[in-house]
Amino acid sequence: MKNKKQFSMSYVVLYMLGLSLSASVIAAPIVIEGVVPNQASKQVLLNKMREIYGQDQVVDKLQVAAVAAPNGWSDSVAALITPELKKVSKGQLVVQGTTVALRGLINNQNEVASMSTAFQALLPAPYQLSSQLSVNQAEQKVIDDALKNRIIEFESGSAILTPVGTQILDEMVVALNKVQEKNIKIIGHTDNLGDPKKNIQLSQARAEAVKQYLVSKNIASSRLSLAGLGANQPVADNGTADGRRKNRRIEFEVL
Repeated sequence: MKNKKQFSMSYVVLYMLGLSLSASVIAAPIVIEGVVPNQASKQVLLNKMREIYGQDQVVDKLQVAAVAAPNGWSDSVAALITPELKKVSKGQLVVQGTTVALRGLINNQNEVASMSTAFQALLPAPYQLSSQLSVNQAEQKVIDDALKNRIIEFESGSAILTPVGTQILDEMVVALNKVQEKNIKIIGHTDNLGDPKKNIQLSQARAEAVKQYLVSKNIASSRLSLAGLGANQPVADNGTADGRRKNRRIEFEVL
């Protein structure tokens, strides 16, 4: 955990990492983290999150510290937490001071511009919005549906796939062959235990192991790129064993 003395400006990050927020697919929890100026601000944001996403779907990683915040900051941030956010998957809403960034995937091309306009209208001066929404392609849905929120498992502390992990990858091969015209990024994640630099290296090594397995199943190496993000994008609470298990995962992003 970062030393609180390092923070000078309030910020909030919402990780909207579920494969889908539709009723037909179990969504990953919504993680809210950052630093807020007081307990009241924290409660305002948590109440709004739980109202929109449900009590059990919100992972609270907010900290309270002596940081600067514009007048009415927590209310301005809470105004952005609307049901419209439930249309965004694999995304982030980042509010740092008066700078707001919204990024992620939505299913309908026609809603990209309208959502950006709607969120801009929610922001009073001097807040500024950077919107980076893109369409969740049909190809991405094929990949997501094949993975089904399952965890591709590795042996503890290593990049060696377990039999369960290879079984899931065998199913992913079928899905990847359905989207042969698309390139795929393999993204490795870890929990937050251990050294952060080593976690980055481990997540990269696990992504590489997945790539090599897929190549052995005749998926072209040229289609596959890698990223190792370590513990930087959790989808569950690292304070529990089950949460850490969910965070040790591989994701596939259609490019």
